[in-house]
Amino acid sequence: MKARLIPLLQLLIALSARMKESLREGDTLARLGGDEFVAVLLDLADASASTQMLGRLLAAAALPVQLGDFTLQVSASVGVTFYPQAAEVDADQLLRQSDQAMYQAKLAGKNRYHIFDAEQDSNMRGHHESLDRIRRALTEREFVLHYQPKVNMRSGQVIGAEALIRWQHPERGLLSPAQFLPLIEDHPLAVDIGEWVIASALNQVTLWRKAGLNLPVSVNVGARQLQQADFVERLRALLAAHPEHRPGDLELEVLETSALEDLARVSRIIKFCREFGMKFALDDFGTGYSSLTYLKRLPVTQLKIDQSFVRDMLDDPDDLAILEGVIGLSRAFNREVIAEGVESVEHGEMLLQFGCELAQGFGIARPMPGADVPAWAAAWHPDPVWLDRPCVSRDDLPMLFAGVEHRAWRVAFEAFIKGKLEAPPPDDQQCRFGQWLATEGLVRHGRQPAFQAIERLHRQVHLLAAKMLQLHSSGCNPDALACLPDLHALQDSLMVQLKALLQENRQQR
Repeated sequence: MKARLIPLLQLLIALSARMKESLREGDTLARLGGDEFVAVLLDLADASASTQMLGRLLAAAALPVQLGDFTLQVSASVGVTFYPQAAEVDADQLLRQSDQAMYQAKLAGKNRYHIFDAEQDSNMRGHHESLDRIRRALTEREFVLHYQPKVNMRSGQVIGAEALIRWQHPERGLLSPAQFLPLIEDHPLAVDIGEWVIASALNQVTLWRKAGLNLPVSVNVGARQLQQADFVERLRALLAAHPEHRPGDLELEVLETSALEDLARVSRIIKFCREFGMKFALDDFGTGYSSLTYLKRLPVTQLKIDQSFVRDMLDDPDDLAILEGVIGLSRAFNREVIAEGVESVEHGEMLLQFGCELAQGFGIARPMPGADVPAWAAAWHPDPVWLDRPCVSRDDLPMLFAGVEHRAWRVAFEAFIKGKLEAPPPDDQQCRFGQWLATEGLVRHGRQPAFQAIERLHRQVHLLAAKMLQLHSSGCNPDALACLPDLHALQDSLMVQLKALLQENRQQR
């Protein structure tokens, strides 16, 4: 035993002497025990100033050591931490930090150093603490579900409700999913919470049925949960716990932005689940990078148009074009389509004219506790405008786009007058609505009374805009702002006549 220990001690003595020589006067080197040493380097200008000394330490440790007939050579792994830090730390914490960094250096390979990242460590500890708190929230039943109704705007039928998770936090109040779900997206806890949502939603369906309301419920299923090896078996177990459920009571929504790694396998899962009555929807359609791939390869029955396109379609022609494209894709692929983000009667009216009848959004109902849904469903009825709003023909779609183009012009012009844009939008014939009036609109509708009224109103709009620009450029901006109500009134009258033109065309067919 002594014959082995003496060469090891001699090696450590030789190494410590060499490493000490590589340091500056005033720096400290000490052996903690075994083959672990600690060096304290003083008066560094910044973290990068330690690089050269760390290199010298590693080089000194790697030099061969001659002990009698033996030539020994070792390598070192160095963990580095700095003081002071943003948060107060003591000597024991500094040693633990450097030990953590040394472990990372060992994992990276031989003869390396690794610098402890205090900010990353704080984030990681905060992340783990957050995960523990979310896990406790699940155990202590702090999560609740709210339900947003889905309707057919034309018939008035309530066709279902989407289950949306909330966290009833005892200190912070009711938290939206954006405040906690991203933390668990890639964690096994996402599966536990996903299964809790399904079980709770099925319970709610049973309660609704007892109250005389037969309403299917849809829930979001994340990529991690859907791609579990035993997803189908676990889903069957959840359904078996509710033997009173019927096929179609539960719909699953797959986020189009989900990172689905094995589309072929996910496709097989969806097909298998559909065999025992499950329906699948592709949620937030159009927002991810694989929209068409998912649409082609996943056998979903429904596409959900993302609310970001629906919300701004009334004054953003690009969003309206995306809406038209998604509806066209749904027809081409024989998929049902439903729009999210219907916030007003006008949103619903535009969707109906494009042929989309199914919708949800704040303009229909906000998410509500499950107990409130039966009374809401009994009292709800669609806006009268929706009931007689037919789908427009493809020949008349340019009129809808023209109306949105003019609203977009008015929004941009108002933003300029209010100092939010550096330059005004194009005027009169140069605006896209004016171009439509002078070309396609004139050719197809020039003799119709409503079109002639639109031309007059369009001229009045731009005459007023020219006056406002003159006031703005001459420094009389308050007077220009005072004209905005008149501009809005002309815009509203123009939109009324555009609707009248659509009505004239329908009557002529």
